Amino acid sequence: RFREYNDAFADVDHEVCYAVKSNSNVSVLRLLAEAGAGFDIVSGGELYRVLKAGGNPESVVFSGVGKTAEDINYALSQKIHTFNCESEPEIALIDALAGRLGVTARVAVRVNPDVDAATHPYISTGLSEHKFGVDISEVEHVYSRALHLKNVTLEGVSCHIGSQILNTAPLLDSVDKMLDLVDRLRANHVPVRYLDL
Repeated sequence: RFREYNDAFADVDHEVCYAVKSNSNVSVLRLLAEAGAGFDIVSGGELYRVLKAGGNPESVVFSGVGKTAEDINYALSQKIHTFNCESEPEIALIDALAGRLGVTARVAVRVNPDVDAATHPYISTGLSEHKFGVDISEVEHVYSRALHLKNVTLEGVSCHIGSQILNTAPLLDSVDKMLDLVDRLRANHVPVRYLDL
């Protein structure tokens, strides 16, 4: 399934990152690492398992709302690819921790696109009333303020509207909104290297 998904994007520059929270068995992670997968993690423990399985830290994206200072420091020390940041205070925390370590952290802003994922309400994360991510109407302001921080480099924008989505319409709606956002940011000369969906 990983290869099928990866091959579907062969015509564009991409990286498929496996959500470690779905199954963190080290043998499964090892198979995916050997197949060339990246990894999406939500904790330091998941990063530890990815590294133990032979995963490349440069292909790790740290997502999720529960990042602790200890987890962030560990991820910075392992030189992961990017932190998907849920809020402006989280970006500031990563900036401060990276400054103490004398490194630069790569970050992306997680966007709440105000899209109904049409899934179970407990695992739906894309409506404006949900606590996840920066409201799509605020992203440009948050992004431009974060550009002035010294120890983070803004790499892109991220979006995750929920799990167990059986209808593609909400996914396509969120992609359209995110592409429009990237166009607006770039039109204002704001650097956006990638889109994480």
